Amino acid sequence: MAKKETVTQTLIVAFVLCIVCAVIVSSAAVVLKPMQDANKEFERKSNILSAAGLLKDGADVEQLFSQFTAKVVDLDSGAFLTDVDAASINSRKEAKDPAFSIALSKKDDIAKIGRRVNRAIVYVLEEEGKIKTLVLPIHGYGLWSTLYGFLALEGDLNTVSGLAFYSHTETPGLGGEIDNPRWKAQWPGKKLYNADGELVLKVTKGINNPKLKGAIHKIDGLSGASLTTRGVDNLVHYWLDDGGFGPFLAQLKNGG
Repeated sequence: MAKKETVTQTLIVAFVLCIVCAVIVSSAAVVLKPMQDANKEFERKSNILSAAGLLKDGADVEQLFSQFTAKVVDLDSGAFLTDVDAASINSRKEAKDPAFSIALSKKDDIAKIGRRVNRAIVYVLEEEGKIKTLVLPIHGYGLWSTLYGFLALEGDLNTVSGLAFYSHTETPGLGGEIDNPRWKAQWPGKKLYNADGELVLKVTKGINNPKLKGAIHKIDGLSGASLTTRGVDNLVHYWLDDGGFGPFLAQLKNGG
């Protein structure tokens, strides 16, 4: 007659199985982490190149990205921090740390980010000692999530090279259309400022008539996604204005 299993024996078997499974999962996480980190880094570089209009099918991402230099900017003064290594900075962590960020008032926080970092990493492509392309990290709240992306500018610091978002959870087919190549294709060539130097780039509701005055400053909104459209407009304005990269861009224009 077979020996009946006791409750204690069942619990011991279950406990051992849990331990074994935990060890397997933990080991897999440790083994796969370098690969996951490498994939995230590759994706980051790809998005920077995409915003800059340099990412083509079959392109060598590493070779293209090697043309850029990562530099750290003090957002309050607008100056480069030459004694800080960009690789040592984790902007998302610093945004949560009062030692490396500031709390924003409701009035100033049009992008709904809560806190703004004191320093940010920008990516510079130079040609003959002059800036050819400048890529700025931007983020802000859409409808369901914080949108993280890059905005690239040409050397005149007024013409948009492109825009790319790499992290969000907006609704597919609606707010998620910020990933649609046709929508992103509107951005290159748009102008940030008018003749008086005012920041007038606008993501509007509906479709813009390209023949009307001011069309060079306007981006079509996302159909059926007015809150995401407003979120993109707000975050772009926040990061290009005085609270974001405004002082930095002003210094560059003045030869700083």
